[in-house]
Amino acid sequence: MDIKKYFEGKLASLHAESDFSFARHTTIGTGGIAALALSPASSEEAVALVKTLKRQCIPYCHLGVGANVLPADGYFDGVVVRTNRLLLLEAEGTEVFCGAGVTSGCLLAFAKKRGIGGFEFLTGIPSSLGGAAVMNAGVKGKHLSDVTLSVLAVEGDGVYEFPAKECGFSEKTSVFQSGMTVVGVRLKGHPAAPSEIEERENAYRAKRAHLPKGRSMGCVFVNPEGHFAGKLIEDCGLKGLSVGKAFVSSEHANFIINGGATSEEIAALIRHIKTAVFERTGILLREEIRYIP
Repeated sequence: MDIKKYFEGKLASLHAESDFSFARHTTIGTGGIAALALSPASSEEAVALVKTLKRQCIPYCHLGVGANVLPADGYFDGVVVRTNRLLLLEAEGTEVFCGAGVTSGCLLAFAKKRGIGGFEFLTGIPSSLGGAAVMNAGVKGKHLSDVTLSVLAVEGDGVYEFPAKECGFSEKTSVFQSGMTVVGVRLKGHPAAPSEIEERENAYRAKRAHLPKGRSMGCVFVNPEGHFAGKLIEDCGLKGLSVGKAFVSSEHANFIINGGATSEEIAALIRHIKTAVFERTGILLREEIRYIP
């Protein structure tokens, strides 16, 4: 099937981008080209799009702001479902509804203006709220699951609201990693003065100031129970290790920096790190990043 021709005139309200570049739309800056990217602007459009893709057996993947993902090299003869136009953001008391495309920065600014605290741990994390729900984003001791009331995702012929207890939240994972299309997240904050919120944001910002600069996916591996992935990698002497033009950061060993690499070089480096750490410590590291498509 010629995917581009198929969607001409169909779902006309969707923003379409042909020959979509993964490298231009991800923080790691690698990856190939997809035949088409489509961006629904409402949950209804998202449902219609997903139904069409499934009915026509068209392969597809999801993309938010492009952090914490490693796209494949080469050509993807499918559709990238982008959430960047799902931007509804509203509050009722201290409850906040965020469309999947709302960034953590926009949520923080919105909440601070209204005196709603509790989301400051997202400061500096490059994520949309849809991606944050899929990954259960957060920092040590605080994750999105701690402030989530429910997540809305395409299910069957409509949108189902998953209460937090049905989201399967765990350390940097959720049920939505099975490929469901998240369209929104309902969060619970608490009353707080904007000055207090600002103070906590500054504290989180300071904690992230030491993280490596350069093109990366963020932390590559989940911290195993009782350990820090970066320290395990460093203790195994892997800081600075490279495959092609991908290398382990000398500042933080849980970051892989793209110095002009391909996605396959980065994937090969990830495999090498996992093998080396397991052979020397008996601990099998689990990726925090997702591979797409």
